Amino acid sequence: MSVLRDTNLACPFFVPREILNDGSWPHPSRLPLGAGWTGACAASGRELPASDLHIQKFCNLGYATTCPHLPQHRDWDAIRFSVAQVSGHQITISFVCELAYAPIEHGKLTFDLTNEVWLTPVRDPRIQRLAVSYLCAYRTRTTPLSPLIPASQSRNETL
Repeated sequence: MSVLRDTNLACPFFVPREILNDGSWPHPSRLPLGAGWTGACAASGRELPASDLHIQKFCNLGYATTCPHLPQHRDWDAIRFSVAQVSGHQITISFVCELAYAPIEHGKLTFDLTNEVWLTPVRDPRIQRLAVSYLCAYRTRTTPLSPLIPASQSRNETL
């Protein structure tokens, strides 16, 4: 099986804050989190501001092996998300955490659209944080008139 080495995935250390709709991405819906995002880098263990260039070149994209902030020893290089199932009341998102282009961990997260809460607990807040952003971008593209995930939920990463 051949591995596509230039696949862009979400960096596990990126802390998305807000969708970036400034036209700087040629195809924003193709980005790993479904849109370009502003945010911060948490690779050092605490959130630090990043320049616009750094956010565009590294933070929004996984496998940023040339990123100067990337820890030498890490659980994953990237996290891949996809919508697994959609119903009138729930959206289920699949995730795969990868290290050196190989899957290390995977699972599914289900979001209840009626109550606007996550139903599935996840062990790592990095996965939750990025899943919230992915879901927000997905919902913005597919149902622009529906309410989005409350900002307090993405910041607190509650389930």
